[in-house]
Order: sequence, then C-alpha cells, then structure tokens
Amino acid sequence: MSPSIPSRTGGQILVDQLVRQGVERLTCVPGESYLAALDALHDSPIDVLVCRNEAGATMMAEAYGKLTGKPGICFVTRAPGATNAAPGLHIAEHDSTPLILFVGQAERGMLERGCFQEMDYKAVFGSIAKWVVEIDDPARIPELVARAFRVATQGRPGPVVVSLPEDMLTEAAEVADAPVVEPVEIWPGLADLARLQKLVWEAKRPLMILGGSRWSERARREVIRFAERFDLPVATSFRRASLFPADHPNYAGDLGLGPNPKLAARVREADVLLVIGGRLSESPSSSYTLLDIPQPRQTLIHVYPDPEEIGRVYQPALGIVASPHAFASALSTVHPPVEIPWSAETKAARADFLAWTDKPTVLPGEFQYGEAMVWLREHLPPETIIANGAGNYAIWVHRYWRYRSFTGQLAPTSGSVGYSVPAGVMAKRQFPERPVVVFAGDGCFLMNGQEFATAVQYDIPVVVVVVDNAMYGTIRMHQEREYPGRVSATSLKNPDFAALARAYGGHGETVRTTAEFAPAFERAMASGKPAIVHCFLDPQAVTPAKTLDQFAGRG
Repeated sequence: MSPSIPSRTGGQILVDQLVRQGVERLTCVPGESYLAALDALHDSPIDVLVCRNEAGATMMAEAYGKLTGKPGICFVTRAPGATNAAPGLHIAEHDSTPLILFVGQAERGMLERGCFQEMDYKAVFGSIAKWVVEIDDPARIPELVARAFRVATQGRPGPVVVSLPEDMLTEAAEVADAPVVEPVEIWPGLADLARLQKLVWEAKRPLMILGGSRWSERARREVIRFAERFDLPVATSFRRASLFPADHPNYAGDLGLGPNPKLAARVREADVLLVIGGRLSESPSSSYTLLDIPQPRQTLIHVYPDPEEIGRVYQPALGIVASPHAFASALSTVHPPVEIPWSAETKAARADFLAWTDKPTVLPGEFQYGEAMVWLREHLPPETIIANGAGNYAIWVHRYWRYRSFTGQLAPTSGSVGYSVPAGVMAKRQFPERPVVVFAGDGCFLMNGQEFATAVQYDIPVVVVVVDNAMYGTIRMHQEREYPGRVSATSLKNPDFAALARAYGGHGETVRTTAEFAPAFERAMASGKPAIVHCFLDPQAVTPAKTLDQFAGRG
C-alpha cells in the first residue's frame, strides 16, 4: 500500500472527487445500489437534498446548473429510479445545462443476465446525454469523473450519465484524486471581431438576440455596455429573459411562444441579426418562420460555443465559435460607427415592449391574473427569482413580469411540465437571501408537487402560486381550436391546494378574487414557511389576450 495514497472504497473515492471539483450540494433519491456513496456523503461537507421522486431530484439539479453554470449533481438508483430521472435529463439536453446524473447499477458479475433492475444505460440515455459511461474499476473513478465534469461544461453544455455498479463502489483502490476541472473558454479571433464590426457598421436595422447558457454576470454586464455603445435594440430568446435587464432602455422583449407581433416583425425586417449564445430553435424562431432556411434574408452573425450548431439550421454570414463569456470579454475591441443610424428604431422597439407588457387585458372571471402579475412586478425587488414550468399559465408570467437580475428566470425551454416546484426549491436553497416565487398550473403542480415536501423538510420558504383552471389549459386550447366542443381528457378535478400546503406543514392561502391576491401573497411571504397561494382562474381566461370560446370560434 502506498504511504501517500490511502486505500479507499469506490464510494469514498467518488465523493472525494465531487468535493475536489467544488460540489457544494446535490440532490438524490436513495437506493440500495449506491449505499457506499451515501455512506461517504455522511461525513462530507456536501449539502444533500433528499427528494421524493427522481424527476423532481433531477430537475432540481438541472436548476442548480442553470443558476450557477456548474454541473448540477444528482444521484438516483438503478432502472426505475433512472427512468424516472429521464425528464430532467431531457431538460438539461434541450436547455444546454451542465448536469451529471450518477446512477446505481447491478453488480458487475451479474450484468448481461437480465438480473434485478439491470439496464443498459448507454442504450437508454445515449440519445439525450452528451456522454454515458459505466465505471467498472474504482481506480478509474477520478479519471472518469473529471472527464464527466469537462464534457458537461465544455462546448454546448449538457447532461452526462455515470453508471455505478454496486460492488465497484464497495471495492477498495489506491488512486490519486484528479485535478480540478476548469472548462475551456473558446475565444473569438481578431479577424472575426473585425468582420463583425464591419457588418454592424453596414446595418440600418440591426437587432441583437441573446440566448443559451455559459453566461456569467460579467458577460451580461459587458454585453449591456456593448449594447449601450452601439445603441442596439436587444431581444432575449425563449425563457432566457434574465440575460438582459427588462428595465434597460435598449431592451425590446423576449422571443418565445406567442411573442409580441411587433418584435417578431423586427426580427423579420432586420438587416443584421447578432445572435449570441442561442440556437434560434423552434420556439424563439416562431416555428422556424422568422428566418429563411438555410439562407436567412438577414445578415446573420451567429456566436455559439459549439461549431456543430453553427450552420446546423441557418447558414450565417459570419459564424464565431466562442462561449458567451469569452465573446463578451472581447467586445470592448469592437467600436461603434461615428454616427448610429438606427437609434430611432431602438427607441421604437423599447416603446413597443413597454406597451406590450404594460396593462393587462380584462378577461372573464373574478380573479384577473394579469393584474396580480403587475402587482408582483411593482412590489417585489429586482433580485427576485421567478420559476415556472410549462402551460398557458406561464404566458402571463413571461409577458407581465420584467426580469431585471441575472439568473432571475428559471424555466425549461424544453416545455417540460412539472419543472417549477423543484426548480424553485433549489433556487431558494442556493440563494436564501433572494425572494423566490414559483408559478405552477394545477396540472403542472401535480406533476412534481411532491417536492413541496422537500421544501418543508429543509425549511426552504419558497412561495408557490398555483393557477387553477381545472384543466390542462394548453391542450384544451388546442383541442377547442381543432375540435371545438369535443372535450376529451383535458378536464381536471383538483385538491384544495391551500389545505394540501398545510397538510405538508407549510402555509396555505386561497384566492378567488383579484382583491384577495395581494394580502394573501403578503401573508404567504411573511409566514417564513414554504407556502402555496391557490388562485382560481376562470377556464375562459386561457391566454392573456383570448378566451377559450374565441379559440373555438364561438366568440
């Protein structure tokens, strides 16, 4: 035995690597397949959040990746636990979020026999993970875990799955820890920056669009300064609104589902589009209608950290392989023209954004959801984190809340229902000093609402606003448009969510009218407990602008 390298079990080696790589917290649902790792975590400084379902645990870890730019870490047990975790993996893949999922596996000597809960993780997760690896020797844990951190964070970030055979974790080995991984930053070349400056100088109607991951607060500040020097109108991609402050005079709004028609027109009519960090996939491109494929009408400058994404859909006039952080650091070398001809367009874009998000439309029902959002906008501080999942209820959030702080928005670009509660719990655990408000539809909440119990267990005082219209609203909207009057499989009978909050040990409020919302929300915040504010929304109020009858052609 080496005097300098002690013998350790695989479980201890694994946890030591996580500590060395700077992991501060992780999520899990326990399983007998990785008991040795759980035992090693007992004496580690890592904050372990035990969750109630693997989907919630993985989404919680994915939210950590969004908030910090470092890999979210999640442990689940084999087969059923692993398959339950698949939704979180898909979110990480779609949203370009660094995530490492450690999965228990059957003993090595039993593999290929179809033993209890055996699964081929490479076959199952190969299409949604950047890399899937099974560690069959404890001596290789430092090597392969370090590689997992690098794969998850470099290029276009994404999820990695690491399979851990049960007996490998109990076997001892003498092996040194791997060095700390620092993701490689990809920097733009001087020729790229000179070409970018020339193309922008030739513009009459330029527009900058920000999206994707691998951002930092510093990068955000440098892009803001760049926008100010060039007086550029700036839009953000779908569910990336916190990449640029909404109270900035250059902000023109976000490109998502049902965007401001005037902003969509600006994208179509722009002569130069500077896209930083985003892919301009289906949602921000209005189903690939804002730019022609493969050759956009606009002069497209596409900045992205993965060369495989540049030109994948749209052939750019200038493609720059660089991470947003590195690219933003280089923008000080790009200089504006002496006279800026598009300043009036920037002011008009800002005015259109303010008009679009200012005064909500009055819709059927005693609870006016839009007015509640405006009240929150006027009373919550800029550092507030807003988490939401998928569903029509989120349209009000995106339209009327104005994101001002970096990491202020937590939402899945993959459109995954059930994301908001686990994401909000992680946000409040990571940033206890910041207000965190979760929005969930009635259908969305009951996908992963069990993680409210996690908030109660760890005394995480997140406030959940449940918007209840007694149906899967998005699907019902499409159903009424395509098959009016033929309601099938979209109606819901829901519990009393306020009573449910109290049953869990949290605080519960019920809101049936607009006037009841503000005092109920204030009581929820003041309770110091995880809280649910149960708001009843008229089923006709299916979007901020149109009723259900209007979608069905009845109004």
